[in-house]
Amino acid sequence: MLVRLRIRRYDPESDEEARWAEHVVEVEPSSRVLDALLEVQRRHDPSLGFRASCGHGVCGSDAMIINGRSALACKTLIRDAIADSPDDDLATITVEPMRHMPVLRDLIVDQQPFFQRYRAVKPFLVPKDTAPDRERLQTPKEHAEIADATNCILCGACVSACPILGENPRFLGPAAIVQAARFVFDSRDVGLQARREPLDEDNGVWPCANHMACTRACPREIKVTRLINLTKRELGRARDQAEV
Repeated sequence: MLVRLRIRRYDPESDEEARWAEHVVEVEPSSRVLDALLEVQRRHDPSLGFRASCGHGVCGSDAMIINGRSALACKTLIRDAIADSPDDDLATITVEPMRHMPVLRDLIVDQQPFFQRYRAVKPFLVPKDTAPDRERLQTPKEHAEIADATNCILCGACVSACPILGENPRFLGPAAIVQAARFVFDSRDVGLQARREPLDEDNGVWPCANHMACTRACPREIKVTRLINLTKRELGRARDQAEV
């Protein structure tokens, strides 16, 4: 089948502002949007810039806006992407770079601010004691408390979908809070106090208004909003204990 890809392009060396480019490519309904982009790059315009690596929804490198929604190009099938396309002679798929991140070129965004927020929450185990002779064990119930958060692949789709970041660019953002939650609720970790500075401040967890756009956008189906609310509750408990 033939589909039209409408791609938002930007080359800082030649473009004063972003522009739109269109390419008609032949793909199967079961192909992915990533396959269509690769077809453009190989046969139409080799200058097209985008990130992709594993192609199987594991690395998270090809997150972008597809028909107005944050998604992974490698997990979005052509037949699903054209489902909302107007009923005309040629289905159109619109592709844009992720929101809330500076665009470097075409669909490639600058992820440095994203990873600065990630590092700010200390996304590593702060152990209760010195390293034991063997691994630190957890019960299945204890692991279940963090299992959802461990599925994060740091693709940034939740950040791109977050409406709060459009209003407040200083908001810590859903991805960083999920990474904090992964350790805050880890039975082997005692790092809540070390993480309070980025989390328990005006631009930390509190700006989240439960729009749930992050949860809907997550390609790993993580309950992002739930984890944010659980983190808020845990910080509230820490405040109460500090006041006693």
